[in-house]
Formats: sequence, structure tokens, C-alpha cells
Amino acid sequence: MASPTWSDYMAPVLRVLSDGEIHVLKDIRDAAAEVLNLTVEARAETIPSGQLRYQNRCTWAVSYLKHAAAIETVSRGRYRITEEGRGLLLRHPQRIVEADLEEIAGYDPKDSWNSRTAKRALPDGSPGLTDGVCPVSASGTLDELSPTEQVEQAVDQLKAEVAEELLTRLRGNDPDFFERAVVEVLLGMGYGGADKRGKVIGGTGDGGVDGVIDQDALGLDQIYVQAKRYAEGNNVGRQTLQAFVGALQWKNVTRGLFITSSDFTREALDFARTVSTRIILINGARLAELMIRYNVGVQVKKTYSIPEIDEDFFVD
Repeated sequence: MASPTWSDYMAPVLRVLSDGEIHVLKDIRDAAAEVLNLTVEARAETIPSGQLRYQNRCTWAVSYLKHAAAIETVSRGRYRITEEGRGLLLRHPQRIVEADLEEIAGYDPKDSWNSRTAKRALPDGSPGLTDGVCPVSASGTLDELSPTEQVEQAVDQLKAEVAEELLTRLRGNDPDFFERAVVEVLLGMGYGGADKRGKVIGGTGDGGVDGVIDQDALGLDQIYVQAKRYAEGNNVGRQTLQAFVGALQWKNVTRGLFITSSDFTREALDFARTVSTRIILINGARLAELMIRYNVGVQVKKTYSIPEIDEDFFVD
């Protein structure tokens, strides 16, 4: 069962407040979840920021209702239904959508968050924005997502586009560049210690190993790396992994890291799971993700701060 959208919470919120009493936000969210018969699994769902999805969507429903004057803030963090809200619930007892809020005098749909998302969520001309519409994935339409989810989804799409470009650049460079990039990623992740001890040793006579990273200051424990710059679809097979394992055994080590700009065949994955030598496999998608996370080959263009209410501040 699909999780209720943020607008699905508007009618339940008004039903909770229809007793005329003053309610705090936490109680409103929990009571609205009860009205919607939310399962334990649905209540445990989170959005990328880690916030519970049902709480995030219900909070935005409260925000929209307040903006439309269907509810009012009585005191710090406490809400009560208005006469406009009672009329709205009477006309739409089952479900309220944003368009229904226009029935209330003074509500301006042009000032709603959904209409401003494409203009304010990301810089003008940013990739992923088409005709002023915030990108939407198969997880739901724009109206189904809360404003927080819309921003996070837009950021995810931007990251996906950057990741694709990273792989295109890596595959377009020579193998030596790819080997150096792989070492830089590992150093960026914190391997190599404070002195950033890591080097590329690929080339003729490399013994089947392209790089080595020290895990301690003295170099007593090392990670051996094999880096294969392959085109998309040219996946690393079992025989290539077997050769890498042989190189590790020749160096008398029991673990290694194999990184490729493509992917691994099923046979290669099965081999890595069963061989006694421990091999960590990183494919192109995972490599691009790590480069973005540790700012290797990318830079942060702009940082956005998303404020949210500090509930503890409003507790007496």
C-alpha cells in the first residue's frame, strides 16, 4: 500500500481538530496517522534526511492548512481549527487537495510551496529542471511529495547526473589517470592515515596490482588495489578476478580491492564471495557515488540550509 501523500493528511488533521480543542503538533501527527490507519511499517518509513515520512508529510499538511487559515496557532506550537476549516472539512470530509484550499477567501495558490519549488529549490538553469518543473521520479508525482521530499528528490537527480558525467570522464581518460583517480578516492575516504600514504604502482611489471594504500603510519598493513578502466557493458569477469587473487597470493596478502568503471559479471561476483582471499568489489556506480560523497573530482557549487521547527523550543 502506497504511503499517504502530504495532502492526504489535511482532512485527517481537520478531523482531529474538529473537537474544537487545542492540540500540539506531535499529537496531531499521531492522531492523523491513526485516522489514516497507518501500519507500523508505514510509520517507520523515512525520507533521505532521516525524518519519519508520515511526520514530515503531516507537518506540511498543517503548514498548508495554516496558510489557508483553516487552522490557527493559539500559542507556542499549538493549533486549533477555524470556522473556515470547519466549512472546508464539511465540504470535503474524505479528502482535501491543495486546489480545495482556494475555496477559502485570502488563500493565494500562487504563494503555495508547490508553485515556488522549481524557482527556489535549485539555481536557475540547473540540470534536472525542465520548463520550470521540479524533477519527479517513479516514486510519486510532484503533488504527492512533501516540499522537503521534492528538494531531496531534486538533489538526488542532480547527483545522478553528476555521477553519470563522472563515469563518462573516467572512461574517456587513459588507464593511468583512472588508477590515480582510484587512489585519490581511497585517500579521500581516510585510508592512508594522516600522511595520506598511497601510490599508484601500475604499469609494466606491476605484478597484477595497480595501487597500494597504507592503513597505518608505518605501512605495516596495506591495501592492494586493482583498477580497471572499462567501457560500459565490458564487465569484469571471473578470470580477471582470479588473476588478481593470484597476484595477492604472490605478495602474501589475504585481501584486496578491485575497482572498475564498468561492472562485474555474475560469475565474478560468485567467485568473490566464495574465494578464501577477501576481495572487495566496487563497480562504476559505487565509485561515482564515493567520488561525490568525498568530493573527489567534484566540488560543492552551492549549499542550501533547510530550516525546520525545533519542537523542544516550543515545549513548556
